[in-house]
Amino acid sequence: MRSTYLFLALMIACGSLFAQKKTTTSATVSFDASTPIDALPKADNQTVIAALDTKTGDVQFEATVKNFTFSNPNIQNHFNGERRMNSDKYPKFTFKGKINDMKKVDFSKNGTYEVTVTGDLTVKDTSKTITVPATLVVKDGVINASSTFTIVLADFGVAADGNKVRKEPEIKVLAEFK
Repeated sequence: MRSTYLFLALMIACGSLFAQKKTTTSATVSFDASTPIDALPKADNQTVIAALDTKTGDVQFEATVKNFTFSNPNIQNHFNGERRMNSDKYPKFTFKGKINDMKKVDFSKNGTYEVTVTGDLTVKDTSKTITVPATLVVKDGVINASSTFTIVLADFGVAADGNKVRKEPEIKVLAEFK
């Protein structure tokens, strides 16, 4: 009898530990590098892997570069080519960071929480520490995370002339963690 109670207590404890890490394989990263001359450099990747640890505030994203889709296949070929993302040599980009103001967030309570996230963005094997604003919406145990920010492409060795491709594209990240 005592071993049954011990087993149940261990199962409950393990279940609560695993519930702290939320994951998804369908987060979306979009970017808009369009300019007044060229409106086509816009893409979405809806197969981004993401994880959020609700106890520590650790956040991770990983995206396969070739999964970004464009309305024009020629733009997609340029994007994956050597001058831009060189996706054959550098097939993924990653972000590993942490929510800075975890005290603002109560993942057990419905609400909208404005936070910042700081971490390392790695593109083409170049890592840069960035801090971005993020919004977390908690509703009935589901967490929707979103962020909009810009990066300087040259910082990551990505060519952009500013005429056809904006030098600092807008990046949008959306993830639903269940």
